[in-house]
Amino acid sequence: MLQKNIYTSALLTLVAGFVYFSCLRQPERTIDFNAEIRPILNTKCISCHGGVKEKNGFSLFSRSDALRKTNSGKPAIIPGDPENSEFIRRLTLKDPEERMPYHAEPLSPDEIDKLKKWVAEGAEWADHWAYIPPKYPTVPADESGKAVNPIDNFVWARLQKEGLKPSLSADKATLLRRLSLDLIGIPPTEREVQDFIQDNSPGAYEKQVDRLLASPYFGERWAAMWLDLARYSDTKGYEKDDYRNVWRYRDFVIKSFNQDKPFNQFTIEQLAGDLLPKPTEEQLIATAYHRNTANNDEGGTDDEEFRTAALLDRVSNTWEVWQGTTMSCVQCHSHPYDPFRHEDFYQSMAFFNNTRDEDIPNESPTLVHLKPEDELLVGQLKDWIIKELPAAQRTTELTRIQNLVRIGEPKIHPHAFDKLTNAALADGKYLGGGHNGYARLKGVNLTGKTDLILSIANRKGGGTLQIRQDRLDGEILAEYKTAPEQEGRGYRREIISLKPTTGKHDLFVVFLNPALANPQDYVYQLEWLLFTEPLPGADKPGYAEAKSKLQALLNAEAEKTPIIQENPQDFRRHTYVFERGDWKLKGKEVQPGTPKFLNPFAKYPANRLGLAQWLVSPDNALTARVTVNRFWEQLFGYGLVESLEDFGSQGTKPSHPELLDWLALNFQHEQGWQVKKLLKLLVLSNTYRQSSKTTPELIQKDPANRLLARGPRVRLTAEQIRDQALAVSGLLSSKMYGRSVMPPQPEGVWQVVYSGLKWQTSPGEDAYRRAVYTFWRRSVPYPSLQTFDAAGREICVSRRIRTNTPLQALVTLNDTVYMLAAQGLARKMQAAGSASETQIKNGYAAALFKTPTAPKLKALTKLHQQAETYYNQHPKELSAFLGKETATQNSAPSQLAALTLVANAILNLDEFVMKE
Repeated sequence: MLQKNIYTSALLTLVAGFVYFSCLRQPERTIDFNAEIRPILNTKCISCHGGVKEKNGFSLFSRSDALRKTNSGKPAIIPGDPENSEFIRRLTLKDPEERMPYHAEPLSPDEIDKLKKWVAEGAEWADHWAYIPPKYPTVPADESGKAVNPIDNFVWARLQKEGLKPSLSADKATLLRRLSLDLIGIPPTEREVQDFIQDNSPGAYEKQVDRLLASPYFGERWAAMWLDLARYSDTKGYEKDDYRNVWRYRDFVIKSFNQDKPFNQFTIEQLAGDLLPKPTEEQLIATAYHRNTANNDEGGTDDEEFRTAALLDRVSNTWEVWQGTTMSCVQCHSHPYDPFRHEDFYQSMAFFNNTRDEDIPNESPTLVHLKPEDELLVGQLKDWIIKELPAAQRTTELTRIQNLVRIGEPKIHPHAFDKLTNAALADGKYLGGGHNGYARLKGVNLTGKTDLILSIANRKGGGTLQIRQDRLDGEILAEYKTAPEQEGRGYRREIISLKPTTGKHDLFVVFLNPALANPQDYVYQLEWLLFTEPLPGADKPGYAEAKSKLQALLNAEAEKTPIIQENPQDFRRHTYVFERGDWKLKGKEVQPGTPKFLNPFAKYPANRLGLAQWLVSPDNALTARVTVNRFWEQLFGYGLVESLEDFGSQGTKPSHPELLDWLALNFQHEQGWQVKKLLKLLVLSNTYRQSSKTTPELIQKDPANRLLARGPRVRLTAEQIRDQALAVSGLLSSKMYGRSVMPPQPEGVWQVVYSGLKWQTSPGEDAYRRAVYTFWRRSVPYPSLQTFDAAGREICVSRRIRTNTPLQALVTLNDTVYMLAAQGLARKMQAAGSASETQIKNGYAAALFKTPTAPKLKALTKLHQQAETYYNQHPKELSAFLGKETATQNSAPSQLAALTLVANAILNLDEFVMKE
């Protein structure tokens, strides 16, 4: 028995020892490609061996590239065999002519060890996190029971891991000011703050959230963000930078946010609203998103060059806004860091390459907005069509005439002509011809086209314009004449009959007027031509009148909004890869498509509508992530991914990756892409409601508040700073929509050559409308907004970088708008009572919803006393400071002037221009 126990004891000891030593031998850790290998390759290798360059035939662009044979005839990387991999050998050589990186600092021993181990493990590649479709993560448990929604769970779990705790909630006044500025872009009123403070019901805060989300000002605040992405401007850009009538697009954006239009629908309408079945006027206006590209009206410029420039911008813009991808890097070569190949850029460009816009001064295609009296003519034309056509044909013809009157495409523009003889492109844009001059138009399909609409001008009468078929002396298909006695006329639309012909033909446009003293003087100038079908009922009584009404509509004075329209089949363009990004060096032809490593495109139509649907499909890994991250940044000051514009491997890593994925999936599936639901979720969280007060520990551990242990504290946007000043002064106009306005700005700012545009300060309340309505000129943006980091809108700006400069203080201390706001606030202070301390406290509370501290009150009181004494001693300066009318009408002008200076100081306080 004793022997048995000894054997049992020995066996147990042996087993225990085996278990113990087994536990000591931990399984060897596998190399993490994204965390450990990709950063080395991107910083040390890719510049010579990646998407831009492939020195000696070796590329680390992808695994297949890395494992293929190099110029030596052998692969540089042999998976599983680092000892025989030239890639590893070159890292360890001593000769600087052979060692890699070439003529650069050698890799550290730790980096070389990682690369050796990686090759030994098979040199496996891994997709960057952003290109992997998100999956619902497990929501961390909340042991405190205080989490309002999963945002708190994710954030608090990270704080606990970092040894931090969330901050207490901000006080009610501070919280409502933050919430109001975030959701509608202007502060609450004092009454609204008091109502919230006095409301102790459990749902008091949510009630305020719902009120602000329902406010019409909501759309104005969020449109300001979106217009940076859309590079919205009231001018065309480049040298002339002339006026562009596109304000209806801005109003579309405001209305879309107010309606809480689902973001997927918002996307489709802007990228492809014209391709939807029976598009509405609003959906056509939405396509102006991509007509916000610059248009070069300068004489002598190549229209195709600048059409192409706009095209390239549309590709880069679409990928940055919806995919957080720096696709512009791929215009000239494959991406240096991410798996986008050179060809991918041009497959994307193929989606946009068949729109009708061609960088011309009239910005066709445009949507015509007819006056009510002209709408009556449209109705009469429709009545004619209904009367003349059987029911089965009416719908098609009514749609055709509607599009002809309101859009009028496909126009043919002067740059399409060749063989110009005694003819020229006037200013590089308009076709003019002298006597016996001519120009050729190649390959026009005339089947079914028996009407020709000309946009034509002439200086003198007596001219003839002939359209000849196939040859200069060919058959005359159409002729347009003006009587000798007719005076010169500007551009007007003329409908002339075209002899019925089938098939494609070259057409010669011939200019004739032997009466011209100088045969090189232009007989006519052509802006565009449009071959079209005639109105029905040509042989019926009343036809001439119906045709006259159509011509009257084509010549009607009306506003026009630039829109996108797709080319009909006869006008389709081919798309080619630009060698090294040069638009004149065309390589192989490509078709519309998306990068193969992303979600499949095959089930979508190969046009802009298909691209838009692909972007917002449930399978797309990026769109929802990029979108929720953008709205998060607007509220918290930084995105979960700080580099909003770049989700690639060179962008910043997400601070809370699981939270980002949860938000993205929730936004798509549970919230139905509705922005208001997303914002409500964010602002209801305790994470958002935290006080922004900090501690030495938080500053040391998390100076930028990326861990979210406190509430956001960042400077307001340019628009918010201006609108807030006007709001607290009582000057802010509540007027919405319409043409852009011109608030006061310094004299002499607009000094741009080759343009007749002038800054004329808008009258009345238009001078005090919200900043989103301010006229925006690309070459000279509104100065006070640009000083506070507003985007110039020449290109898409995903993220405004906040700066701090002395110019900003000079603006808020001296700019006319801020001085008028200070005077408005001073009037409110003056009406609050006779005692200066009461007046100052009132002004401070009106601006910041709290009482000034004793030191601040003392400083403001001293400023008031000094200013009032000065103006009492120098009464003549009151008119210059307050304005003559105010100085004479106010019962205590010296007091008002002093209070204005105090109000100006309040409006310049750090806490006023900050969101806390």
